[in-house]
Amino acid sequence: MLHQIPRSPFQPQTHTPPSKPLPITPQNPLNQSSVEHNYRNICNLLLSITHSRSLFKGLQLHGHIVKSGFLTIHLVCHHLINFYSKSQLPHYSRQVFEETPVKSSTTWSSVISAFAQNELPSLAIDFFRRMLDNGVRPDDHIFPSATKACGILSRCDIGQSVHSFAVKTGYDCDVFVGSSMVDMYAKCGEIGDARKMFDEMPDRNVVSWSGMIYGYSQMGEDEEALRLFKQALIEDLDVNDFTFSSVVRVCGNSTLLELGKQIHGLCLKTSYDSSSFVGSSLISLYSKCGVIEDAYLVFHEIPIRNLGMWNAMLIACAQHAHTEKAFDLFKQMEGVGMKPNFITFLCVLYACSHAGLVEKGQFYFELMKEYGIEPGAQHYASMVDLLGRAGKLKDAVSIIKKMPMEPTESVWGALLTGCRIHGDTELASFVADRVFELGPVSSGIHVLVSNAYAAAGRYEEAARARKMLRDQGVKKETGLSWVEEGNRIHTFAAGDRSHPYTKDIYKKLEELGEEMERAGYIADTSFVLQEVDGEEKNQTIRYHSERLAIAFGLISFPPERPIRVMKNLRVCGDCHTAIKFMSKCCGRTIIVRDNNRFHRFEDGNCSCRDYW
Repeated sequence: MLHQIPRSPFQPQTHTPPSKPLPITPQNPLNQSSVEHNYRNICNLLLSITHSRSLFKGLQLHGHIVKSGFLTIHLVCHHLINFYSKSQLPHYSRQVFEETPVKSSTTWSSVISAFAQNELPSLAIDFFRRMLDNGVRPDDHIFPSATKACGILSRCDIGQSVHSFAVKTGYDCDVFVGSSMVDMYAKCGEIGDARKMFDEMPDRNVVSWSGMIYGYSQMGEDEEALRLFKQALIEDLDVNDFTFSSVVRVCGNSTLLELGKQIHGLCLKTSYDSSSFVGSSLISLYSKCGVIEDAYLVFHEIPIRNLGMWNAMLIACAQHAHTEKAFDLFKQMEGVGMKPNFITFLCVLYACSHAGLVEKGQFYFELMKEYGIEPGAQHYASMVDLLGRAGKLKDAVSIIKKMPMEPTESVWGALLTGCRIHGDTELASFVADRVFELGPVSSGIHVLVSNAYAAAGRYEEAARARKMLRDQGVKKETGLSWVEEGNRIHTFAAGDRSHPYTKDIYKKLEELGEEMERAGYIADTSFVLQEVDGEEKNQTIRYHSERLAIAFGLISFPPERPIRVMKNLRVCGDCHTAIKFMSKCCGRTIIVRDNNRFHRFEDGNCSCRDYW
């Protein structure tokens, strides 16, 4: 049965006939006899309604509280502010606060928490300052909300001031305040300060442990994050969904599939597998490890999905070339009333870019504005990438000129990629000049410039670009490929002969190379961007890291198991062709993840359809 939503208690009263009073029955909690005699009944009702997330009943009860004059009671205001906070209506929480005649520390704590919990950190800090100006001293409930807001804003300077205040008032030894400080420093990237605080705490709870694990994972210190998680389990800590989410994300970033599966099993045992936070991390884990099928399973098994889960599944589809599925998911999001954010649009633009769908990409780019989202530098970079890959380099330059902000390194990098694909060395030179105007840039951009020159045979310019890289003290990232076998990671570099199975690996490559040549494979040495003779180029390209990793998989893995290879750089064009021949000649499924996307090779074909 549908109910009309009652008038908000904040709306001005109009001259309308009085409504028929609610019947007084045991089933109706809002009758006069159950609320007017004891305000504690109202508090209990608010707690119950907050737990059930019943906005309709909460608005009714709020109206009754106003009429009955119970807004003067601090505890009632506290529960009412908390009700609106949990209903994701923090501005209603603020209005309740402003209409409260006398504000206690509990009232201040409730409204500051409402802002911090609903992604309004600036308001949380502003109200914390107002509270201090009004002579109200913070307590063990207020400090954690203030530090949480600092963590969201990455304002370590404000966080340090709050920390100092906690020390002066003696609250720094409180486990909840201390844990919030650890979490704040970790989220601000000050992992040293976070660890110092963590080590000095007399007692620790799940928040302090989770904060440290999250901090290490964000800093890329995956081994330390996993070590802390293991220590937490040894100390029999009751970890929560945030802890599991952080650890699963570490496994995904390090492509530790087997360990990730074990932690997934632990999530099942502790019933945290239904958490949307854990779910988004599991989707990311399975996607990054090349097991997109399990990512789909996780997504469909969790009944209540937050925006993070939808975005994780969207980027997984985009990276695995499940483009139509990505578009279908976006429609499903709209259908269930889930409002997309800027990350959602990055995901669909990425899907368009790697499928060459220019018109579709332009549609989603314009759709952002209908949702009130202004395109940022990353969205413009995605559009430049889309147009550049499709050969529409002039259109890509045009969109850069129209940007409301200065083009970033990623924008120019996207255009350089388009220049490299389509051999436009003249435009690449122009872009190179713009890149160097930015000041210090990443090694990847320098390599793109150098490779664009080298591909056109302009080796002097290529050498000059690489010299500039050396002069700035920036080292080019070494190309590596790795595969997981059991609990070990086997890593290879180009021409690597350090592996214990080197002899068998190279023998397998020789055998496979002969079979590939009989099937029609001819090495394309234009991808060797060095000024060397033909035979040396053949030898150089034959032993690229991904080929060594695949050969190891062929001699080590059972025939029915797909060979999953992870790579930190983009797979070269000749290796892409060679792996297609490998998959056909050996009858194996080979999945390669480079720094951009996944390539699934089966029976001589690739999921990217040679568009990457």
